[in-house]
Amino acid sequence: MRLKRMLAAALGFAMMALPVAAQDFIADIPRNETLIIQGPASQNAEWFNLWAPGGGASNNGLQQLTADTFWWINPEGTGETAWTNALATERPSYNDDFTQMTVKLREGIYWSDGVEFTAEDVVYTVETLIANPGMNWSAPLTVNVESVEAPDRNTVVFTLKAPNSRFHTLFTVRWNAAWIMPKHVFETVEDPLGFANNPPVSLSAYVLHSYDPSGQWVIWRLRDDWQRTSIGMTVEEEPQVKYVVYRNAGNPDARVIEQMNHNLDVINDIAPEGMFTIARQAGANSAYWFDGFPFAHPDPTLPSVLFNHQVEPFDNRDVRWALALLIDIRAVAMGSYRGAANLAAMSTPPTGTAITDYYEPMQQWLTDFELDTGAQTIKPYDPTVADQIAALVRPQWGEDIPEDPEQLKSMFGFGWWKQDIQAATELLQRAGFTKQGNQWMKPDGTPFTIRLMVEGDNIPTLARAGTIIAQTWSMEGIQTQVDVAGPTNGQRLGAGDYEAATYWTVETWGGHPDLSFFLESYHSDFIQEPGAVQPPRNLQRWQNEELDAIIEANRTVAFDDPKVVELGMDYLKLAVEEMPFIPLMAYNKFAPFDTTYWTGYPSAANPYSASGPFWSNTRYMIVELEANANAPQ
Repeated sequence: MRLKRMLAAALGFAMMALPVAAQDFIADIPRNETLIIQGPASQNAEWFNLWAPGGGASNNGLQQLTADTFWWINPEGTGETAWTNALATERPSYNDDFTQMTVKLREGIYWSDGVEFTAEDVVYTVETLIANPGMNWSAPLTVNVESVEAPDRNTVVFTLKAPNSRFHTLFTVRWNAAWIMPKHVFETVEDPLGFANNPPVSLSAYVLHSYDPSGQWVIWRLRDDWQRTSIGMTVEEEPQVKYVVYRNAGNPDARVIEQMNHNLDVINDIAPEGMFTIARQAGANSAYWFDGFPFAHPDPTLPSVLFNHQVEPFDNRDVRWALALLIDIRAVAMGSYRGAANLAAMSTPPTGTAITDYYEPMQQWLTDFELDTGAQTIKPYDPTVADQIAALVRPQWGEDIPEDPEQLKSMFGFGWWKQDIQAATELLQRAGFTKQGNQWMKPDGTPFTIRLMVEGDNIPTLARAGTIIAQTWSMEGIQTQVDVAGPTNGQRLGAGDYEAATYWTVETWGGHPDLSFFLESYHSDFIQEPGAVQPPRNLQRWQNEELDAIIEANRTVAFDDPKVVELGMDYLKLAVEEMPFIPLMAYNKFAPFDTTYWTGYPSAANPYSASGPFWSNTRYMIVELEANANAPQ
């Protein structure tokens, strides 16, 4: 009964949407040459400066279609196939003590205005960003770079202030990276921080066609000289997608309607009900990451319950663990994703290489892990969760839900923590809490209440997860109020203006086992005072000497050294012991594709690119799509 009540509460969170009005912004371009992608609404839509804050929206195609840098990692890839040399001809080359990095550049690459790309663009980019604090990537370049030189037009040499075997990751795209600036454009500008860069000169295969001044859409056009770009050099034939539209398609329900009407080829995310509607009604006109249930694409991102460690009592390990043991993860999975959730008990998402590098080899350690509650020692890990959730969804999906345990793990995850009210009670009591009736009281005698922040309708699954968790804690005597932050969510998380939140603080390469993409930012050197903006990605402001030692050790080994996995396991074990945040699941995105006009989208069976339209790696998808021969003319 409790599970049913929590499901009803979560589903009630979803707001019904009205269809967005038909728009004529693509009336002058051929629909069968145009890919239409869900994009963000943009404030100050005339801003196209990727290197300076000023509004705009980098996720509207700007960084996906016009920007470039040295290297890219496919978050869905594994092994050597995950790595792409883009502006560079080979992997980064370091000296023996990692104090110098040399980059060899491709020849024959041109900016869209006909100026050739050279090492001088790289030197100018680094020196300009360092000279202008406040520009994107200024801080990490300032911390790391002693000097940068171009001994010839195709070579760049970075001399570092201290050994750093991960310096190249600043120029390696997972989501984005330090993009290279057009020297011949920015050197004519007095203030690069105040320069709108409109129209942007492109270093990649597409250029700006037009945009809506109110920020509702942007249209990009294939360059006439697309071959003279790094991505153009990776394809044998001219890309069939001639125009790419990023458009604001409304809330999750509106996106479903637009795709069903063939006005939206690529969706970033919708609610599970919308996904199931498309799967059942669109038929042959739709494609998904998985052919059937769970449909969703798992991003290498880890939605979690974050705790602000600078706010009492969330600085207490016992309190954090108690809150974890109060959660019924089955209710969270069913209420947020209708069961289509890939659960994660460890502090890295169960995607990409993490499955074989971490989740499979650490199952026995998780099963044997013991937690002292002050009154007893328990083994809190439950490796049977996948089977339990499969049993809950099998009545609806039937044969789509396999019996094979290994297949169930790939669908639902490897396991999670048992709901253990008694153990949670003992942990809270050890922390000095007392219970009066059905209300937990803090050691100072005041009621223990929590404001649990969620972003809201933009990410419906996480909003629902927060609703379920808040209701669970409230039912167990910790009155929890859901705080919908909306568009201020990112600002509040960065400034530490929250107590607890459902969001992510872990983002991995996905296609590589090294955890430095997020772990480097967890070093205590970067912890800010309460109220000050915390650099990404340690939003919980976790500070730990043992954690610092792991991070520092990782800096001393090469990116591809096998010891990277050993250090990754050290971090994961520490995170289980300390529970700095509560990992929930991979960020499964319900991101269906409409195949009316385009085919050849990436999938779990052919993960040649990230599928989410905001990922910069989407550029590799766009140039591989094929026109549907049966598309309406």
